[in-house]
Amino acid sequence: MDRRKLAALLMLPNDKALEYFCTCFIVVGFMYMYVAMRLRNDRGARNRINRNTELRTSFVTSLLDNDVNCISQLRMDRRTFGILCQLLRHDGYVKRDGTVTLEEQVCIFLHINAHHTKNGTIITRFNRSGETVSRYFDSVLNGVLRLHGTLLKHPEPVSDNCSDDRWKIFKNCLGALDGTYIKVNVPEIDKPRYRTRKGEIATNVLGVCNPNMEFIFVLPGWEGSASDSRVLRDALSRPNGLKVSTGKSNP
Repeated sequence: MDRRKLAALLMLPNDKALEYFCTCFIVVGFMYMYVAMRLRNDRGARNRINRNTELRTSFVTSLLDNDVNCISQLRMDRRTFGILCQLLRHDGYVKRDGTVTLEEQVCIFLHINAHHTKNGTIITRFNRSGETVSRYFDSVLNGVLRLHGTLLKHPEPVSDNCSDDRWKIFKNCLGALDGTYIKVNVPEIDKPRYRTRKGEIATNVLGVCNPNMEFIFVLPGWEGSASDSRVLRDALSRPNGLKVSTGKSNP
């Protein structure tokens, strides 16, 4: 404290001096409490972040620990998971973002699709915010769509010398097609159109595979109430739709 101020303070009446010192003591005390609380909150935040990181890492590791868990939770074995991650990294342009690895992004995407899991459940299991879960789901989805040229194979007809008992009687056949229902969340006003015969809210997806179980065509987006014949007609009528060469057929 400046000497002149201290001298002036000592010349004040006792009551004034006592009031001044009490005020200074209270201000210093509040400042100390504020700094202590900030340090404690920062330490608590760091501890929560570290704990969430450990839980997240442990859960992702458990998904990829062995093929049994991987197939059960993600619907593919670890080798296939690794191939998908490699394709997304190099051709799908999906990259690591900060502390979120590409593998974790793919786990979030596959876990939601495999179990029709809601955003709130993924928040708890992966210890991420809802915005983070939605953002990386969209990122991986866009990456998968960019891989359509790689994931969809060009159809080749069954040859005359085919030795596969399941396919050798279907000479010149291009593949097999079928429809499947995938559960979706839609606005309340659209639910009647997406309601299936079993009362579920789903979309009707047409898929076509070649004899090697490789997809050669996929048509998503139709309402669950749409019949298979209607979906097939739409697939055949589209300019970039399902093409069946003359003399070839699908069983």
